[in-house]
Amino acid sequence: MAVSLYGPENDKENAEAVLSSIVKMEDHYIKRISHPEPGIPAKKYYKDLREKFSSQVNEILDQINS
Repeated sequence: MAVSLYGPENDKENAEAVLSSIVKMEDHYIKRISHPEPGIPAKKYYKDLREKFSSQVNEILDQINS
């Protein structure tokens, strides 16, 4: 957040892109948690959800680090 406010212009664009992807990911996973897919056992559904969430978090961390 600080980079988007005080950093150089090219860093601001990258920071805004990362923040946007975080907000989209948050919205997506809140919807998936609130409305599980029918026909899939809950344990399997939420295990898959956690794995995909962790994967996306790692991708965003890689974006922040670069």
